[in-house]
Amino acid sequence: MGKTEYQLMIPEEAVISKIYLIRGKKVILDRDLAELYDVETRILNQAVKRNPRRFPEDFMFQLTSEELENWKSQIVISKRVKMGLRKPPLAFTEQGVAMLSSVLNSDRAIIVNVQIIRVFTKMRELLQTHGEILRKLEEIERKDIEQDKKILLIFEYLKQLEKTKQQQLDQDNRKQIGFKSPDKQ
Repeated sequence: MGKTEYQLMIPEEAVISKIYLIRGKKVILDRDLAELYDVETRILNQAVKRNPRRFPEDFMFQLTSEELENWKSQIVISKRVKMGLRKPPLAFTEQGVAMLSSVLNSDRAIIVNVQIIRVFTKMRELLQTHGEILRKLEEIERKDIEQDKKILLIFEYLKQLEKTKQQQLDQDNRKQIGFKSPDKQ
């Protein structure tokens, strides 16, 4: 890794903090990408508008007003003026971010894109690992429930056995009534 690349390294946390879940997809907004690429948002958006065929709906979409309000509430900013938004931002999926490297021809854009794609990949791997852990926990829970049912059944049998023994004991200790033969007195 060259000196230039090392100087441009952006911490993973900085990238992760800019990833939002919108429409069930992990996306990064145009303003956050522009910040990472160290360009103005309008320049990034201009490059995208000049290459519309490179950014289909599954690579990039514009937030609706409702999504924008939801996003604003997630980041706890309430004033539109403070956010500097004139229109809802563009949201880029992982594929859209990858495509940006082909329309933004700067060294920084390429290096940052590589870092962002690595973060997306790492997140996907973590989610898969967590999925496996969740499946195993569900399996253990299922087995635990089965064991609980079996233990409850055993306790029920023990209660019935205890009840039967108690009835037999009560029967044996009961005072005998009726005719007693003289030799059993």
